[in-house]
Amino acid sequence: MDNSSGVGVLDKAALVLSALESGPATLAGLVAATGLARPTAHRLAVALEHHRMVARDMQGRFILGPRLSELAAAAGEDRLLATAGPVLTHLRDMTGESAQLYRRQGDMRICVAAAERLSGLRDTVPVGSTLTMKAGSSAQILMAWEEPERLHRGLQGARFTATALSGVRRRGWAQSIGEREPGVASVSAPVRGPSNRVVAAVSVSGPIERLTRHPGRMHAQAVIDSAARLSEALRRSG
Repeated sequence: MDNSSGVGVLDKAALVLSALESGPATLAGLVAATGLARPTAHRLAVALEHHRMVARDMQGRFILGPRLSELAAAAGEDRLLATAGPVLTHLRDMTGESAQLYRRQGDMRICVAAAERLSGLRDTVPVGSTLTMKAGSSAQILMAWEEPERLHRGLQGARFTATALSGVRRRGWAQSIGEREPGVASVSAPVRGPSNRVVAAVSVSGPIERLTRHPGRMHAQAVIDSAARLSEALRRSG
């Protein structure tokens, strides 16, 4: 067997998964694609199904399972966080303001990485902070490209409107002035994964006195450039 790792059962399981990469397969199809004996192919496919790495379609054929998508998403998140540190630090240094990276989790958003302003008035959002999806420029970004039904639900009780999100999609960035917290302004832009889906939002935030009531004029381009760098890093590793 080519590409042998020396652990036979894993090599055979990898053969089964590779065979399913091209689409659904019956047991006979798996046997033909892998060269494995029928009982072996069946035993491995069922064992992989137990671990959700293989599933069945409506016709009972074997297909790749949901666990693989979960692992891929986790790997993507690791790559995102590994790249985020230097990108956020550069953004902070370019703008002189605190920079954050947010991901959506259900009806909330979580700060998963940050570079704090080194001195003076700060808008501190510690890593791990959970914030609302109903207000703030990064919430607008994480909401703007959602499917219509989820978008409609998310707008209920939000501080921003469907019209505002339409503008966000058109411009490619969002701003908020005292929306989440009085006296604080922010600018955000989308980070896109390999499939072009929005997976995170890059933000800078600080007091309105510094960012003014038009923070996008000052910082939108720097935030867009930082988001593009993260998106490119995800595409390269995807």
